Amino acid sequence: MSLDGFSMRPLVRELNAALAGGRIDKITQPNKQSVILSVRQPGQNYLLHISINSQNPSAHLLEKNMENPPEPPVFCMVLRKQLETGRIAGIRQHGLDRLLLMDVDSLAGGGKIITRTLVLELMGKYSNIILVQDGMILDALRKIGTNNSRVRTVLPGDSYMLPPQQDKLDVLAGDMDEIMARIAADPEQRLDKAILGACMGFGPVTAKEVCFVAGLAPSTRLHVLEAIDLQAVRQSLQKVAAAANAEPAEPMLLLDHAQNGKVLAMSAFPLHYLPDAIALTFPSLSAMLEKADSLMGSYVLPDKDRFQKLVKNEKNRAVNKLRKLDEEIAAAGNAGEWKVRGDNLMTYHYQYRDRADKEITVPNIYSETGETITIPLDQRYTLVENMQACYKKYDKLKRAQSLLREQRAACEADIDYLASIETSLRSSSSLAEIAEIHNELVASGYLQEKPKRKNNDKPAKPFRFTAPGGATILVGKNNYQNDQLTTRTASYNDTWFHTQKIPGSHVILRNGGAPLSDADIDMAASLAAYFSQAQGGSGIPVDYTEVRYVKKPSGARPGFVIFTNQKTLYVTPDEKEMQELLARQA
Repeated sequence: MSLDGFSMRPLVRELNAALAGGRIDKITQPNKQSVILSVRQPGQNYLLHISINSQNPSAHLLEKNMENPPEPPVFCMVLRKQLETGRIAGIRQHGLDRLLLMDVDSLAGGGKIITRTLVLELMGKYSNIILVQDGMILDALRKIGTNNSRVRTVLPGDSYMLPPQQDKLDVLAGDMDEIMARIAADPEQRLDKAILGACMGFGPVTAKEVCFVAGLAPSTRLHVLEAIDLQAVRQSLQKVAAAANAEPAEPMLLLDHAQNGKVLAMSAFPLHYLPDAIALTFPSLSAMLEKADSLMGSYVLPDKDRFQKLVKNEKNRAVNKLRKLDEEIAAAGNAGEWKVRGDNLMTYHYQYRDRADKEITVPNIYSETGETITIPLDQRYTLVENMQACYKKYDKLKRAQSLLREQRAACEADIDYLASIETSLRSSSSLAEIAEIHNELVASGYLQEKPKRKNNDKPAKPFRFTAPGGATILVGKNNYQNDQLTTRTASYNDTWFHTQKIPGSHVILRNGGAPLSDADIDMAASLAAYFSQAQGGSGIPVDYTEVRYVKKPSGARPGFVIFTNQKTLYVTPDEKEMQELLARQA
């Protein structure tokens, strides 16, 4: 879900009014999909956030800056070299397409002014940020070669070509009679599809809103419409055009009641076609887009996705290995059968000739009822050699049983450890926390990279909550923080919480030996359950005990402890309550 080109026109007005004439002081790139320009205007600084995230590609003003990696990416360095200290001459839109162009004037040698254009192609999965000068591409956030596209390459040194103008009509400036004729051209077409095909910049949201205002269903076929219906569509188009052209804009975000506030639609003007949705209004389009970003999780910390995929793949590999080990253990459990074969061959081999039979059937010496046993033979070997092969197989399987059980225990430990890192990644919300997980993956051998240096300016910190009784509750976000909380931060008589046999965060209730109320215990246990692999479940078992009874074995992996004297509580965290607690962390 993203803003269509029709709604981007008021956005361009908003951005141009705020930023035109401003000086670009600093450029940062928080992740692979976003660039932030710090723009200085007289008496005020603005942050322009440009995102090419496919869920919600956008350009809008930010209230609060994002964390940035210690080393800027190459594209960021290029933008700094070419655009910093330049002044924004203006921001414009290409037709009503989802394509914005920001012209930046910079002073070159000899007092010459050079204009470079930052092209923002905000087109879903094809979104890109391209720096252009004199029609030539200087660099692009997403480079597209001939392997990715046969139609249009985006590489440094290529000529930049604007996307071809669509054969559609502008409802803000076009002839309404011509627009209605275009809509009614195909009688078998659906009404919403016909509007999309005729009106420049329209997306599904705008087309459905036009249908709703006209009192018609989007799926209505044009051949069933009467003249009065077409007149209603015409008037509806005029109303929507006037609403989109109104100043100031009245942006609206529609959320789903049933799906925890999922974004259903957004536009620069009021929407009515989803009467059951939660409607949020905003003072500016930038405020709406920033809210949409937070709801859709558009901002992703650098490396977080990469680590999640790595851990998931390693965990799947370990699960497959565990399955194979179980099969081998089951096979090794049949070791006794080979001994029985060997013993029977030893007893009866003198009755048969070497290499004469593929198998022999003899009375089983271990059967009390005289049952027979069929023994397959390898005719390449003598009967004695076949007997020796049975004993060797028996010895090998006996030894394998203990080795396989050790391997299985180690494999189960790997799965639990990887699950704990998965939980840590879900809880991580800062670069410092991701850096700690990076170093943990390196130390554990899952990542073949150099450890990252610590960022002393913004060290990673655990979650901090206040219990109903006033005591502080600390929640580790990763295994390193879990170890720090349990072995160093907590006092011996504080209370330690953790989900029972489920990877998750260590939770410390800093009661200092004071009696615990039921409300304090319930909150700490709910946090332990919420920040665990069992998140979203019900009746989750949580163990708790005093910190003095929690020990970390020598050489144990990060986050691993043993404990005694515990009590167990079964809790079902309230999702809404947990979200409210997390919101107060920001």
